Amino acid sequence: MIVLRTMLFTPGNNMRMIYKAGGLGADAIILDLEDAVPISEKETARLFVRDGIDSLSEQKFMVLVRVNALGTGLTEEDCNWAVREKTAGIVLPKTESPEDISCIVRLIEKEEDEKGIPAGRVRLVPLLETARGVLAAEKILNADSRIIAVAFGGLDYARDMGIDSEDRGAGLFLPRAQIAQVACAAGISAIDTPYIDVHDIDGLRRDAESAAGLGFRGKLLIHPRQIASVNDVFSPSREALEYARKVVESFQKARDRGLGAVSLDGKMIDAANFKQATDLLALNDECD
Repeated sequence: MIVLRTMLFTPGNNMRMIYKAGGLGADAIILDLEDAVPISEKETARLFVRDGIDSLSEQKFMVLVRVNALGTGLTEEDCNWAVREKTAGIVLPKTESPEDISCIVRLIEKEEDEKGIPAGRVRLVPLLETARGVLAAEKILNADSRIIAVAFGGLDYARDMGIDSEDRGAGLFLPRAQIAQVACAAGISAIDTPYIDVHDIDGLRRDAESAAGLGFRGKLLIHPRQIASVNDVFSPSREALEYARKVVESFQKARDRGLGAVSLDGKMIDAANFKQATDLLALNDECD
C-alpha cells in the first residue's frame, strides 16, 4: 500500500529548500521543474534536482519530479536529469490523453535503459489540469501499469473552464468526484488539488475533509505549514480505528462459528465491512 497523504511541491531551483524538505514530515516530495522554476533557471534546477534525488531518497518518504509538460519541448531533457536509480516517480503536468502517457513512458524507458535502471522502477503520476484531461481520466489511468496515483490541478482546470478558481464548491465538485471515482476503479490513489492560501489552515482542513469525503487519499501541498493538518485529515481517526478493531474481532468470531454476518452495536457486519476495517487498519500501520 502506497500512502500519499501529503505530496509537497519543492522548487527545483532552490537547493536550501530541497534539503530542508527532508525533515518536514510529508509522505512525498515533488521536486518541481515546472511552474516553480522560471525559464532562465531550468538548467540550474535540473542540476539541483539530480543531486536532490540522491540526497533525499535515503529517507522514508518518496521523491518524485514534476517535469515540464510535453508541449513545452523541455520534457525530454528534464527526464534526462530526473530519471535516476532512486527516483520514485515522474509527475506529468497537463496530461490530457493516453497518448501523453505513452510518450512520457517512452522517455522514461529510454533513460532507464541507458542508465541501467531496472525496467519499470520509475513510476508515474499524471496531473489532470484541463477539461480534456478530466474527461479522458479513465483512459489515462488505464494506459500504463507505471501509474500509481493521479493528481488534480484545480487552479489550471478553473482557468481552462473560465470559472472562479476560489470556488471550492460547485466549480470543482464534478471534476473532483469524477477523478476520485475513476482512480478507485483503477485501484490507485487520487490526490487532490493544492489549497493556495497557505495562511488559512482552517480553510485548508475543510477543503481536505471535502476531498476525503469524495474518496481522495491525499493532497498536493505548496507550503510546509500545510503538512500536519492534511496528514491528520487523511489518517484514520482514533475512533475509526477503535471501531475497525471491533469489527475485525466480531467478524472473525462469527466466521469461526460458520456465520457470514454478525450484529455489532445494532448494525449488521458482513465480509465487506470486515475488508473495509482491515484496509483501514493496514493504512494506519503504513501511516505510522
